[in-house]
Amino acid sequence: MKDQKFKISGKIVDVISREIIQGEIEVVDGYIKSIVPKQDVPNRYIVPGLVDSHMHIESSLLIPSRFAAEAVKCGTLGLVTDPHEIANVLGEIGVDFMINDAKKVPLEIKFGVPSCVPATKHETSGFVLDSNIVESLLKREEVVCLAEVMDFVGVVEEDLEVLKKIVACKKLGKKIDGHAPGLKGTDLKKYVAAGISADHECSTIEEALEKIALGMMIQIREGSAARDFDSLCFLLESHPDKVMLCTDDLHPDDMAENGHIDYLIKKGLNKGYDIFNLLRAASYNPIHHYGLDLGLLQIGDSADFIVVDNLEQFSVMEAYRKGKCILKNGNPSFEVHNEILLNNFSRKPISLTEISVAPKNGKIKVMVAKDGDLITDSILCDPKIENSNLVADVENDLLKMVVMSRYDNGKPVVGFVKGFGFKKGAIAESIAHDSHNIIAIGTSDEELMYAINTLIDLKGGIVAVSNSKSKFVKLEVAGLMSNKTGSKLIQEYSGLSEFASELGSDFESPFMTLAFMSLLVIPKLKLSDKGLFDVDQFKVVDLFANE
Repeated sequence: MKDQKFKISGKIVDVISREIIQGEIEVVDGYIKSIVPKQDVPNRYIVPGLVDSHMHIESSLLIPSRFAAEAVKCGTLGLVTDPHEIANVLGEIGVDFMINDAKKVPLEIKFGVPSCVPATKHETSGFVLDSNIVESLLKREEVVCLAEVMDFVGVVEEDLEVLKKIVACKKLGKKIDGHAPGLKGTDLKKYVAAGISADHECSTIEEALEKIALGMMIQIREGSAARDFDSLCFLLESHPDKVMLCTDDLHPDDMAENGHIDYLIKKGLNKGYDIFNLLRAASYNPIHHYGLDLGLLQIGDSADFIVVDNLEQFSVMEAYRKGKCILKNGNPSFEVHNEILLNNFSRKPISLTEISVAPKNGKIKVMVAKDGDLITDSILCDPKIENSNLVADVENDLLKMVVMSRYDNGKPVVGFVKGFGFKKGAIAESIAHDSHNIIAIGTSDEELMYAINTLIDLKGGIVAVSNSKSKFVKLEVAGLMSNKTGSKLIQEYSGLSEFASELGSDFESPFMTLAFMSLLVIPKLKLSDKGLFDVDQFKVVDLFANE
């Protein structure tokens, strides 16, 4: 067979030698045969493909192959994704779906095995991944790590089931990712000593430096709900070999507007950070940490790289994978349609009486949500009572929240939240970390019921309602993702977001923020389908305060 050859020239950014070379790259059969200095090259930059070191594809609302077609437009050639969301809904079958769909595209998409499904015993999940299933999944060649070990309490207290998963991963020589917000001191030392080598939950420099001192890699996160880049970007200068970039959870509208990992490169450049440190965090570090099959513009490497216009705007013009051009003029060379659609949704419509709460004496415990932050506060408030029922108090921004199982017809659980700022209507979704039950907030019981029942009729998706009007995005894959093209999904989601913005919230991403109000491993107060949950005490607590 005749060799497949081509040459490409430009300003080559070498993150290993930390220099920019004017030269010509010769590619033969998918590999870089030579790099020759050359004058008068085109005014463009050839740089390594970008890598997202930790993310959940499900948060894009797109299946992996559809997501890949959007990510490559941003210069992303590699992903380390944790299919934790679909695993909670569909178990091992869901993980298989993600891996098989990802194989259809030319990007380097590798997986972590979800370590905590369910995240806690205080919620109803669709499936359980025990240590035996986890060990089996870890043996797959598409898997590079045990994904974020959220049960840091289990690690510190040496829970046998948690340790079995860690030991199985160590035997296979694969990485173990962490998830330990706020963990420090002796407990952190024990957590790291268990073999956990990376963490994406740092929100302060002090927290990151303590973890780095113990040998951890820090994944600087900039997603839709949690944004830590501004707080942690100094690490790019102080510890360039100990940081990676990630998005964790990125909604489709944010990706369409801002980009992916390229957005963090641009942010860093605007702040004056060194391009080599930025690209190292976005390529060399994750490639070496996880052992990804991606080249770094060295002779003998796989020909994996992107072409950008300059190092200010960093606009991606072309992308190459194993020597093949997979993006040109903003158009990917691949398109995939998946006919296999899986779901797990079993719930009957609810009535108003099911979300009514009888009053008691005293105040109620209320979670306080903040834009761009997964951590909630907990305060005490006087409830508003109408017709012997606790209702939303819109004037005081005290909204009613409901979480209910999507897997059975268990009784809905009611709580209250401040911070969202809705003046009317309600929103509901089947994206509710981590078990992905039904979660909703609203300004009245009637609007709440309308939103929830609309969602039940869809068997999964995202819904906003107001004054008998509604907008929604149906998520036919596990109630988490759509098989639509990225452009179609983004169009629908943007229309939904615009409709929801008229409800009064000034949150940048209210749907994403709401989805984390049931995440029981992030402080302080959260709500599950089994009750109001105090994360510090790690137990279900009563809605009413004992005074």
